[in-house]
Amino acid sequence: MCMAFREVDMWEVLQILRRLGRRESKSAIKRATGADRKTIRNYEAVALALGWSAKSGTEPTEELAGAVFARVRPGPEANRTPTERLLSPFGPQIKQWLADEPGSPSLLLTKVHQLIARQGVDVGYSSLRRYATKHCGYHDRRRVTVRMAGCEPGEVAELDFGQLGRIFDPITGRNRVLHALIITLVYSRHQYVHVTYNQKLPAVIEGLENAWRYFGGVPRRLIVDNMKTSVVKADRYLPDFNRIFEEYSAYCGFVIDAAVPRHPKGKPHVERNVQYVRGNFFQGEQWGDREQVQEAAIRWCTETAGLRTHGTTGKKPLIVFRETEQPAMLPVGAERFDTPVWAEHKVHPDHHISFQKSAYSVPTRYIGQQVTVRGDSRLVRIYHNGQVIKTHQRQKPGHRSTDYDDYPAELTDYTLRDPKRLIKNAEGCGPHVGKFMTNLLSGDFPWAKIRQGQALLRLAKKYGALRCDQACRRALAFDLDNVKRVEKIIVQDLACEPLPADSGPAQIVQMPLRFERDAGSFAHHLKQGGDLHGGDQSITGNSTEKAAPVGHVADPAGPGGVCPEGQPE
Repeated sequence: MCMAFREVDMWEVLQILRRLGRRESKSAIKRATGADRKTIRNYEAVALALGWSAKSGTEPTEELAGAVFARVRPGPEANRTPTERLLSPFGPQIKQWLADEPGSPSLLLTKVHQLIARQGVDVGYSSLRRYATKHCGYHDRRRVTVRMAGCEPGEVAELDFGQLGRIFDPITGRNRVLHALIITLVYSRHQYVHVTYNQKLPAVIEGLENAWRYFGGVPRRLIVDNMKTSVVKADRYLPDFNRIFEEYSAYCGFVIDAAVPRHPKGKPHVERNVQYVRGNFFQGEQWGDREQVQEAAIRWCTETAGLRTHGTTGKKPLIVFRETEQPAMLPVGAERFDTPVWAEHKVHPDHHISFQKSAYSVPTRYIGQQVTVRGDSRLVRIYHNGQVIKTHQRQKPGHRSTDYDDYPAELTDYTLRDPKRLIKNAEGCGPHVGKFMTNLLSGDFPWAKIRQGQALLRLAKKYGALRCDQACRRALAFDLDNVKRVEKIIVQDLACEPLPADSGPAQIVQMPLRFERDAGSFAHHLKQGGDLHGGDQSITGNSTEKAAPVGHVADPAGPGGVCPEGQPE
């Protein structure tokens, strides 16, 4: 069975580019990241083609790393060498031979080379060693060396946690375990102690922020223990760093180096300091709350630990730090790091994702896909395949941030239900279309005619803005506000017909009335003798129609109304 292809992501490419920007050698980058030197050179060449150079002094951006990642991203087969293809069928067997299990000691790689040759596989020993190292967990059994005190000033700091003891917590009303986060500068041996009740990531970042401000600078490299807050997956050659902690290192400017798992000599300077802090500072004292311990720890770091004569260097750490190391450290940022939250989410059919109990919109083409979300106290960034696809202002829980440009164009106006937006779009189709839309939506409840407004815009798209504008001009002349009538004007080709009397839209055209009567026909009065005399009942004008009398002539209507037929007046 072939080994699975391991695919790098944008953040690993970005980490390599950052190390190149700090002028680290490719061998050092290989040891720190596990990436092959050919791969590192390939990333550097692609970045150079995109306009970035390690000699430029500029920090590589996420956009640059994403572009490099998009160009060099291979498939599983493209990434395999001919030797790997040849040895892949024997991968499980090679791994079993090299595994050191109880009752079955591992074989030497030279013996494995002989056994493979007996099965007809002709590969060189170096090729087999590279394959076993990469795919079978093999490593040379030679002594591991670590960087000692011969580093440059401001170059390396080491971090470790240690348990101090129990103190009373007045907030919870019980005794709690107190931990010490210790940061030691390797060159001067000066240190800072941050006390906390837990070892979670916010506490680690808070302690580091306080340490940088105490030192007045940031080291270029930080060697960390393999705690979960900084290292997600501990590995001797290819550790997987916590994304937030890696982002914090980029913000401050230092590079993370993970110590070898279960190997205290990987960070010997801070490892011995844990016992020193516990015995010389914490034990034998009467403590109140955590704040009191923290204030005392800062004084102890300056007055006791900083002014002692160090057993290895023979110098006072605080003096060496102030004279030599502090000027060489990186500057501290003006603002504290805004600790973000990372999460993986799926885009819902309504164009939104749910992040920290708030909804944020995403463009239509990403519906149903997995996206990576980064949120801090101010912004929420949404990534897809390492590229930023959307940025929102951070919302409170229960609120929503929607960019209506993310919706399809044909649904945006209906979703917004905004009369002003419809009027603005109509004015873009012509002045008469804009005026017709304004009249259409000018009532107290314009939302009731939103659909007609959308239909008018569809007419302009279907028949053209010019024809629709001419039709709206004619409709306005007749004081019409029905979109269907506008469409009939377009279909019947009446838009170019002259307006009635060509007198302008201000004149009201009076159409002939069929049943018009003279006003005198409604004036009734009695003649002398009691006969009812009415006005002329005939229709005026050209019509010959006569008005029919009410009842018989013998029973005319009196002043009090119409008498019933057949009864005397």
